Amino acid sequence: MFSVTEMRTFELFSVEHIATFLLFMAICFLLVSFRKGLKPYQQAIKWTLFSILLISEISHQIWVVATNQWGLEDLPIQLCSFSTFIAMYLFLKSNNKLFHLLFFIGFIPPILSMVTPEMHYSFPHYRFLKYFLHHAAIAWAVLYFIYYEGYRVPRKAILTSFLIANVIAAPIFFINILLDTNFFYLANPTETKTILSFFGSGIWYYINLELAALFVFWVTYIPMGMLLKREKVRA
Repeated sequence: MFSVTEMRTFELFSVEHIATFLLFMAICFLLVSFRKGLKPYQQAIKWTLFSILLISEISHQIWVVATNQWGLEDLPIQLCSFSTFIAMYLFLKSNNKLFHLLFFIGFIPPILSMVTPEMHYSFPHYRFLKYFLHHAAIAWAVLYFIYYEGYRVPRKAILTSFLIANVIAAPIFFINILLDTNFFYLANPTETKTILSFFGSGIWYYINLELAALFVFWVTYIPMGMLLKREKVRA
């Protein structure tokens, strides 16, 4: 049996952390490389991902309430929650422009969150399992939309999605001031050691955050650009 104390000692790059991330990558590989063989199971994959995202959001609220830990910071307006709601909407209704935003905020950011997670609980605690499964499902959903439903993203969407993300972040910034929260990590870096910890403080934190976001958007688009180029050559 695992004691509560033992499960509150998450260790960065521990065996459990690395194994979980490798499992995530393996499933990414399967979804992409074996997509033709998995096509007959497309509906099952779709509703499995939808269910994981829905259950992740609901179960988190139930857990924090049941353990008397609910706070304003548990409101579902973090970046991963935005990605979750967009993905769930797209599972129900097609929308190309909405996918453009999901593509940029719902692939690399969740992966980076799994590499350096803001996590206190170790495996097999609920919070550990929920955190990694939730973030993994967001990235898997992006791959699903690209390889199973044929969504594509034009190059101009890099800038437009970056601007839309900033428009969304603007009211979140003031919500953080009003509620003393840290949604989108706009108030300050994470409490635990993550990539954001190296962004400095004050105005430099926001400058680095913007530059990093733009860089991530650009890097995210590289494989999509290669895919579109390959499809154009084949056509």
